[in-house]
Amino acid sequence: MTGRNMRHVIRSPEEIVLYFSLPIMFVLVFGYVFGSGMAVPGDGSYREFLLPGVFVMTMLYGLGATASQIAVDAGRGVVDRFRSLPMARSALLTGRAGADLLRALLELAVLVVCGLLVGWRWRNGLGDAAAAVGLILLLRLAFTWLGILLGLLVPNPDTVGVIVFPLAFPLTALSNVFVAPELLPEWLGAIAAWNPLSATVAAARDLFGNPGIGGGSWAAEHALLLAVGWPVLLIAVIAPLAVRRYQRLSR
Repeated sequence: MTGRNMRHVIRSPEEIVLYFSLPIMFVLVFGYVFGSGMAVPGDGSYREFLLPGVFVMTMLYGLGATASQIAVDAGRGVVDRFRSLPMARSALLTGRAGADLLRALLELAVLVVCGLLVGWRWRNGLGDAAAAVGLILLLRLAFTWLGILLGLLVPNPDTVGVIVFPLAFPLTALSNVFVAPELLPEWLGAIAAWNPLSATVAAARDLFGNPGIGGGSWAAEHALLLAVGWPVLLIAVIAPLAVRRYQRLSR
């Protein structure tokens, strides 16, 4: 099932281009156009501050592709056809999750190259950089299960975009992806500090050795703990709901 989903990606290269164009555009626009006017704690490079946030933001928007493909499979009756094959009932969902993680690695590889070209660097060694990538992929896994649940709930694939963007945009805006929470108004900063995206972004910046570490809140001081805890909690809540919905859909 993972191979099947990856073949769909290979056969639709235009989809990959579309999903890559948005984060690359954010890097170029915010890094070069607005970067000179953005304040970074410690007077660091804004592009180094920005790139870990773009990595995480790309993981969030990837749930749109997950939800769309699941909705297509459900709408075309693919689920029922798979039930007649000698395969595990869970293969459709776990195969989707596995394919999304492989796709996320490809996305991250492209974004890392883009980041290196615009001046971003990891400064704490390959071990810490690999740990940061692991945290980003863990969050992607949580968003994958959210995408699976949305894909099973929506009536058709056209509805996915209507749901995903209004869900993803506020999460991105009210986070530390573009601006450090301590530079926001106090109440917005508190929301941004406890945003699951912010925890992973802050932990990744710390592990990459990029600027942006700061803030006196509990969430800011325990970003690594929250970067593990939030995705695990989301998976623990959303994955059973997705499996239950899938079981009802398969009856």
